[in-house]
Amino acid sequence: MSTVTVQSLPRLQSLPATLSAENAVRIELEEGVPVFRASAAVQTRIEALLSEQHDSTLSPAEEQELDRYEAVDDYLSFLNRVVRNLYHSQGAQEA
Repeated sequence: MSTVTVQSLPRLQSLPATLSAENAVRIELEEGVPVFRASAAVQTRIEALLSEQHDSTLSPAEEQELDRYEAVDDYLSFLNRVVRNLYHSQGAQEA
């Protein structure tokens, strides 16, 4: 019997003001495992901020928005790792 160790859940301080409560995150299946991703609209906004950052200087509000999107991305990545690890540990136990 294997033991699954789950790290403590990261804590988000706040969400970007431009993050819509609806259609912000989509769920896709990859090999039967749910994967959480930012929606196309959110990705477009992040790309716009990154492009503006590359071409000029972001305003303090835009920098804060980009930082918050980065925190959300980190959170989704963590969540996806936990789900994937749980899925793989279940598969190992069933084998």
